[in-house]
Amino acid sequence: MGAGVLAMHTSSDRPENESNKQYILGFLMTLGAAALYGFILHLVESTYKKAKQEISYALVMEIQMVMCLFATGFCTVGMLVNNDFKVIAREAREFDLGETKYYVIVIWSAIIWQLYFLGAIGVIFCSSSLLSGIIIAVLLPVTEILAVIFYKEHFGAEKGVALALSLWGFASYFYGEIKQTKKKKLAASQTNLPSSSSETEFPSVPNPPEIV
Repeated sequence: MGAGVLAMHTSSDRPENESNKQYILGFLMTLGAAALYGFILHLVESTYKKAKQEISYALVMEIQMVMCLFATGFCTVGMLVNNDFKVIAREAREFDLGETKYYVIVIWSAIIWQLYFLGAIGVIFCSSSLLSGIIIAVLLPVTEILAVIFYKEHFGAEKGVALALSLWGFASYFYGEIKQTKKKKLAASQTNLPSSSSETEFPSVPNPPEIV
C-alpha cells in the first residue's frame, strides 16, 4: 500500500513522446517484476527448508552467485538483441554530471545492488522471507525521506502516508513475533510442569509374609 501511495501523482516519470500503450505496458511489466521477485524470496526460503544438507552462509552466497550469474546472462542477451550497449556510450556523453561520473555511478550502483540482494537472502537465511519483504517495503519510503534530506525534494502528503503505512507494517510484524514467542514460551513451560496428583506414582507397599 505504501508503494501504491507513492505511485500517485507521478506523471513526471513518463518519458517524452511515449504512447499510452507503451506506458501502460511498462507499468504492467513493473508490477509483474515485483510479483516475481516476491515469489523468488519465498522460493529461496523453500530451498533452504527442503535442502538435504546443512545450509551455511557460504552456501547462501553460492546460491546468490548462481542467481546473479543467470540474471546477468539473461539481461546481457536482451541488451545484445536490443542494441542497448550502443546506447550506454551516448547516455554517458549526454550525462549532466559528466561522462566519468556516469560510469562511476553505474559501477557503484551494480555493487550496491549486489549488497542489497545478498542482504535480502541473508535475512531469509536468519529469519524468513516475510521479514525480508517487510524490510524491503520499509526501505522505499526511507529512500524518499533521504532524498528529501539530501536532495531537497518536496515532501508531500503521499510520502508521509507511505512512510506511516510502511512503519506500521514493520512494527506490526515485530509485535506479532513477540506475541508468538510469548505463546511458545508459555506452552513450553506448561509442558514442563510436574504431572497431576492423579498421575503421581506412590511407593509400592510390600506384600505380607506368607503363613506356612
